[in-house]
Amino acid sequence: MLLVLILAAGLWGIGYIAGVSRAARMLSVAVLLGGVILAQLILPDGHPLREATGGSAALWLILAGFVVLVVLYSRGLKALRKRADQTSTQKPDPPSDRFTETELNRYARHIVLRELGGPGQKKLKKARVLVIGAGGLGAPALQYLAAAGVGTIGVIDDDVVENANLQRQVIHRDRNIGMPKVFSAQQAMESQNLNVVVLPYHRRLGEEIAADLFADFDLILDGTDNFETRYLANRTAVGAGKPLISGALSQWEGQLSVFDPANGAPCYQCIFPEAPAEGLAPSCAEAGVIGPLPGVVGSMMAVEAIKVITGAGMALRGEMLIYDALYGESRKITLSRRADCPICGTGAE
Repeated sequence: MLLVLILAAGLWGIGYIAGVSRAARMLSVAVLLGGVILAQLILPDGHPLREATGGSAALWLILAGFVVLVVLYSRGLKALRKRADQTSTQKPDPPSDRFTETELNRYARHIVLRELGGPGQKKLKKARVLVIGAGGLGAPALQYLAAAGVGTIGVIDDDVVENANLQRQVIHRDRNIGMPKVFSAQQAMESQNLNVVVLPYHRRLGEEIAADLFADFDLILDGTDNFETRYLANRTAVGAGKPLISGALSQWEGQLSVFDPANGAPCYQCIFPEAPAEGLAPSCAEAGVIGPLPGVVGSMMAVEAIKVITGAGMALRGEMLIYDALYGESRKITLSRRADCPICGTGAE
């Protein structure tokens, strides 16, 4: 047996030095192995050649079977990787401009609204909206954007579904615990509306990708829970001239606004020049949040997105809506741009 293995290694090495292709080298080794198995099956017991090559065909048949399995597994794995690469680089086809009978029936309550009508619904179908975060605020916003017929919806989040999320993030289900939130949300949105293209990005929004990502969308919704990402989203949206709808939550209270310097409104950093000191703005995990509140504010964010896309009504540009769930009150405050804002002020680069 050792002699055969030495011969096989020799064939492989000589072929490699001579520049013979890998497939040809494999074929030469396979021919050698086939010849040995044939010799074991044909020659009588005790034959010198049979004894020199192991004395039994069983071992060689097992080895040949193992080699075949390895080759098949390797080729199957290569084919799957190639298919995955093609899938990841291939962009989904954009939604058609024409409405099917099913879509007309589904969006009928939108179409009869004089502020929207057919032209408004067509704008929604053509729109490309990016939602940052598939958590408390992102979950209801994503659900209602998909239900409303927004044609292409991107969602970026690096988190996975946890049991503690399910008290308020109703786009996710118990069976999705441990699944990346973007894929859990994608499942729910595509189940809700097959006419919507969902683009999930399972990663954290970072400086290195923000500009290219935002450039691919018309409107940005920020549902994150940390100031670092909020400032990055604001910076990038202002640089790209894209409207940014931002929401925030704390315990029983929520707020939202449309930050759009390109249309005369302030940016996020005009209103919040710097992040609060540690401990002054505790997270939902630290301070708690009433379950339905993200649904209320996230749905309001979706409404503002529809208004910005279609031009209906008055979007919350230059205004902030504050909702107090504990006392059932809501109020609006006026927001102004700051000339010295480093992001959108007169001295900003």
